[in-house]
Amino acid sequence: PAEEWRQIYHAVWRYFRDFFYVENMHGYDWEALREQYEPLLEHVEHRSDLSYILTEMISELSTSHSYITGGDFETPDRPNAALLGARFTLDTTNNRYQIAQIMPGDNAEANYRSPLTEVGVNIAVGDYLLAINGEELSGDDNPYRLLRHAGAAAVELTVNAKPTLEGSRRVSVEAIDSEDDLLYWSWIEGNRSYVEERSGGRLGYLHIPDMGAAGIREFIKHFYSQVRKEGLVIDVRSNGGGNVSQMILERLTRKLLMIDFERNVEGPETYPAVVFPGHLVCLLDEDTASDGDQFAYVFREAGLGPLIGKRSWGGVVGIYGGPPLMDGGGVSIPEAGSTNPEGEWVMEGYGVAPDIEVDNDPAEVIKGRDQQLEKGVDVLLAKIDAEPRELPQRPAAPVKTP
Repeated sequence: PAEEWRQIYHAVWRYFRDFFYVENMHGYDWEALREQYEPLLEHVEHRSDLSYILTEMISELSTSHSYITGGDFETPDRPNAALLGARFTLDTTNNRYQIAQIMPGDNAEANYRSPLTEVGVNIAVGDYLLAINGEELSGDDNPYRLLRHAGAAAVELTVNAKPTLEGSRRVSVEAIDSEDDLLYWSWIEGNRSYVEERSGGRLGYLHIPDMGAAGIREFIKHFYSQVRKEGLVIDVRSNGGGNVSQMILERLTRKLLMIDFERNVEGPETYPAVVFPGHLVCLLDEDTASDGDQFAYVFREAGLGPLIGKRSWGGVVGIYGGPPLMDGGGVSIPEAGSTNPEGEWVMEGYGVAPDIEVDNDPAEVIKGRDQQLEKGVDVLLAKIDAEPRELPQRPAAPVKTP
């Protein structure tokens, strides 16, 4: 292992020497840094020690997307828990657990599937959870102990509207191994409902979680169905980056050039076929990262609308997928920096500052408020009142007789 670790150390150093996005290594003496950290290899006793040294060395360059990942850690398997998309409360009087909340989800999509809402399950808030996989559950136990090793598979639940086994029924539920997507779905649906209700249906909302597969999927789902709204809140808070921002921005920057009317189609048809003529705002925060940074920057440069929230992460020296290391680990080398059209480096180490700064106060967040979203709605409503952008109605039919 010691020989492998030494080889990996020098491989990482060479990768940065040959592929870092600027040859001057940000002014650092890269040879001297190799010599500075190399003596520490004598004290490496585990792959995590090596990863720490490598991380310290490459972080000297003060660049985003400099990561050391994986490697021969020989880590034990983690328990694969079964989750139900639900929350429990303890009925202390009867010493039994009740279903306190069922996350609604959207069973039309596999990643938003909520187990207790599927056809045939028929479990409701207030029902008692009396046993899991045949093992009785009392208030002295923990339901997650019984779910800990069950995994994303069928789980048998014994439930009843009463806190007794008498009259109970057993139901098979296909559990999930993570509730992250259900929590996310609840958050975006809450935001969309707020915007819909607050604006009386005039405004739309869509969140883009990243600039990868999930982000483009969410954009496609929610943009095309809202192109006739008068205004649209584009939310890239906590956007994890990726590489599809250009695809999204291309659609947002389309200009209305012509309108077609057909006799048997009620509304106008735009040219280009999908164009959003209304007003836009973009929400960003400290976790808007990487290609999310770039999206926010270009959103403003393209004149699409104001940025609202907090200054973004500021990491835009991009990576293309680093080479493998000999023990299966990986390294990412920042290979592409961003400049403005004048050739000046932008965003890296600073981020994108909002036009309107709004801090989501933690105390208000706990109360259920989203001050950044509220401000976005305020700005859009003011814009559409001051400058309506409704599509024209069908003009009078032309008369061509002499």
